[in-house]
Amino acid sequence: MNANWRAQLGRIYAAPDVGNQLARYRRALERFAALYGAGPVSVYRVPGRINLIGEHTDYQQGYVLPAALDKDILFLARRREDALVRVHNLEENAFPPREFAIAADIPPYPTGDWGNYAKGPAQLLARRAAAPLHGVDLLIAGEPPYGVPRGAGVSSSSALTVGAGLVLSELNGLGYTAAELAWLSGEAEWYVGTRGGIMDQFIAMLAQKDHALFLDCRSRGQGENGLPQFQTELVPLPQGYNLIVADTHVRHQNVRSDFNVRVAEGRIGVALLQRRYPELRYLRDLEGKDWREVEPLLPEAMTWADLDRAGIRLNELIDVRFPESAAPFRVRQRCRHIVTENQRVRQSVAALKAGDVTRFGALMNQAHASVSVDYGASCDELEIMVALARQVSGVLGARMTGAGWGGCVISLARRGCESAFIDHVRPGYHDATGIWPDIFVCQAGQGAGLVESDVVA
Repeated sequence: MNANWRAQLGRIYAAPDVGNQLARYRRALERFAALYGAGPVSVYRVPGRINLIGEHTDYQQGYVLPAALDKDILFLARRREDALVRVHNLEENAFPPREFAIAADIPPYPTGDWGNYAKGPAQLLARRAAAPLHGVDLLIAGEPPYGVPRGAGVSSSSALTVGAGLVLSELNGLGYTAAELAWLSGEAEWYVGTRGGIMDQFIAMLAQKDHALFLDCRSRGQGENGLPQFQTELVPLPQGYNLIVADTHVRHQNVRSDFNVRVAEGRIGVALLQRRYPELRYLRDLEGKDWREVEPLLPEAMTWADLDRAGIRLNELIDVRFPESAAPFRVRQRCRHIVTENQRVRQSVAALKAGDVTRFGALMNQAHASVSVDYGASCDELEIMVALARQVSGVLGARMTGAGWGGCVISLARRGCESAFIDHVRPGYHDATGIWPDIFVCQAGQGAGLVESDVVA
């Protein structure tokens, strides 16, 4: 590895990390050669992500503002002349080798098997391809401390799917754009059974260092190849600040059922509002309307009997069977969160463009209050973590990020206060909960792509 490597990695990683990253890449190349033999290798990387603001808006076709992390997963790949895909991981004890042939129908591994994250995009791309695809020899490297943290809500699983799709597309010359690959990677997650919104894949593919990405989750129509198109905009982040992610290590039970109830409450709100606004399809369609006029149209709560009287059949709005205990449905406050959160995303973009980092921090704090009180997606541990983070001098804003009911807190902090943050938050959280949190300091990183082609392993 020569000076060109150091320069290339310097465009991706912070200067103090380049030496350690060089050693990391070197270890991966040596392992690839040991597994698959010497010869040319293409090296790709895919980052994790954090959502700065815009929580629970995507499934109402709203706005989000994520950033990529400077922690990533490496994908070292060599094209094969047959359709075989061989996958190894540097952490083979946790992720055993996998092998399969690319086809339009690839039988999945058992649910939860890590190999399905490669099978999903392989099957999807094979179905869309005009000719049979070449397989690959693949090595994946996502080990700590430079890999995407697993189980922390920063999209390590989506990074695997994006990376597998990127490698197969590039080495087969399929010609997809970054945005098209983002969409296809999201669709490929149906194979795994974890399909969410589109944010994780779009920020992974389109991110730029030191920037957030504004994403409008409503499609603007189809492109020439029939894939949906979305509005995105890079938004510069202020210099001199870090993103500090604190993992509560709490994953409350019934998160999926709580999430489904929130989805239902939003759809009930839309059904009620359509009687006044027939053109409305999603809550994002309320943009530009005065919430003071909208709010009286939405009841604070609705029982099952209220739904019947209103002629609303919940099973027609969402394909989930709810228990009687799901009611009352808190329609007004859930809708209020989504409407005001969309406004906060827009206001955050304006604040960041103006360099008003104090305003952005305040909007983060407001977003947490909204998702906690109006959306009811927080928990005691998240509230403790947020309160501790805000006590640290240099923290401008802190809020829960992700689906909620556990998971992570994201803080915007002046560079230089990281030690004080860790020294205060880590023991304070342990004293209050008995749990030691994981805390990692990040900067907004570069999106996925090719690092170097035809490297000799």
